Amino acid sequence: MKKLIIINGPNINLLGKRETSIYGTITFSDFFETLVHKHPNVTLEQYQSNIEGELIDKIQEVGYSYDGIILNAAAYTHTSVGIGDAIKAIETPVIEVHISNTFSREEFRHQSYISPNAKGVILGFGLKSYELALQSFLD
Repeated sequence: MKKLIIINGPNINLLGKRETSIYGTITFSDFFETLVHKHPNVTLEQYQSNIEGELIDKIQEVGYSYDGIILNAAAYTHTSVGIGDAIKAIETPVIEVHISNTFSREEFRHQSYISPNAKGVILGFGLKSYELALQSFLD
């Protein structure tokens, strides 16, 4: 059984309330429960923090023992050399995920410190981006 974790960065805890025209009206907790039910043969965990160092700590904690990390570093994608370095340092493959198409938004969102060290990048498919990333670890 594959062991995967979804790690979410700042403000993902506000899904369902925050900018619903971009992020939708479903909370991440509700979405996560549907993922767990759809994939009973996967051990699936989630973690969320608004604090950069806590995200780095979690990546390091799971980065040698899990089969995959699905990472939405949110705004830290565009600012955190530290998170990019943490991904580079670990063995577990990481799929970078974004709910919105970051290239259709503000120019600063076009830069990612995650992408160069990720196995792949999925963006712009709403919450389905997470499911596509999960599927990439199962194929």
